[in-house]
Amino acid sequence: MATGLPFLLAGTYAVSAYTGISRPTKDLDIFCKAGDSPRILGHFHDLGHAIEIEDERWLGKVHKGSHFFDVIYASSNGTMPVNDQWFEHAREIDVFGSTVRIVAPTELIWSKAFIQMRHRYDGADVVHVILKQHDQIDWRRLLGYMELHWEMLLVHLLNFRWVYPTERDRVPRWLMDELMDRLRHQLDLPQPQMKVCRGRMLSRIDYATAVEDWGFADVGGEGEWRDE
Repeated sequence: MATGLPFLLAGTYAVSAYTGISRPTKDLDIFCKAGDSPRILGHFHDLGHAIEIEDERWLGKVHKGSHFFDVIYASSNGTMPVNDQWFEHAREIDVFGSTVRIVAPTELIWSKAFIQMRHRYDGADVVHVILKQHDQIDWRRLLGYMELHWEMLLVHLLNFRWVYPTERDRVPRWLMDELMDRLRHQLDLPQPQMKVCRGRMLSRIDYATAVEDWGFADVGGEGEWRDE
């Protein structure tokens, strides 16, 4: 980029680079740190492109006619801020004759783990990246990213095991042991008292009823107490 600001290519191009799966795409996903997003958007505004801030929490867009690309600096649920680690482990590929850096397999999984909506589900991408890049994934770094949401990581790993049963050993045994041990201990704990629906981290629409009508807390804020 002419500004010299660091960015990473993700989305379909990264999936294709790591799995060989090619599919049509309507846009580019450009990842950057939150502090760099105003500069990147401002740069393209100065070049005469239309700029849109779709959601201040994570997403801007750059338009040229019917074409556009997303400028992404976090996940829509706020759990995945792009930080320096993303750039430290980035890879390089050739895209239309230019060398660009792409999100590493570890961060690519992290970026897709919570995309589970009625109209879009990226679980298959997670499965295929594990299948093809298991030896390139930093599993301890991935666990660190998902520490608070370790159950979601376990869900994706169980999904991988179910989809490709002959390839189960591609996920380290120590990781499965760690996650299953956490689950065993959790089963012995009392139920949480505050009613929370973390489904809103996956889809604000699909789980709206839980918050609006059933008394569950949203991602932030308070809900009803379980014993009330």
